[in-house]
Amino acid sequence: MKILNQILRTGIVTEALPPEVEEEIKSVGAKLEEAIRRRFSRSLTIRQVDAGSCNGCELEIHAINNPIYNCERFGIHFTASPRFADMLLVTGPVTRNMEIALRRTYDSTPTPKLVVAVGDCGCNGGIFGETYASLGGIDKVIPVDVYISGCPPTPIALLHGILKTVEEK
Repeated sequence: MKILNQILRTGIVTEALPPEVEEEIKSVGAKLEEAIRRRFSRSLTIRQVDAGSCNGCELEIHAINNPIYNCERFGIHFTASPRFADMLLVTGPVTRNMEIALRRTYDSTPTPKLVVAVGDCGCNGGIFGETYASLGGIDKVIPVDVYISGCPPTPIALLHGILKTVEEK
């Protein structure tokens, strides 16, 4: 009962996006949908890989899949298996413990595969850099097609980065 009362007291806390942000999402989404259909003739399937991040980037990746941003309306789907993925969305500096798993995931993804390094840590190691526990950016282990910087990048920046990857490669 305590939890139910708390939910009723709190109410809805999710706010609608400002109209200009909503318009930008629709604009990027339309371009993304067109590029995905032109390139894949179907939807884009993404496998998200956490190579050792602080989970800030994962929260933003989850946000693009929530009801507000709703990336599925643009033809983007997430999968749990790299065998069905068209793109790897990799976050965090590659920890020494994740190096082999990241290589295996990359090798399991069918060609042509797209790789996107997400966040400052994925791009160059970020605040963690190269240490006894971290190898640095994703490109130290696997080839990267596009880098999305930010700590963490916004959902709109993620959509722009995915669009750039699909259009370029």
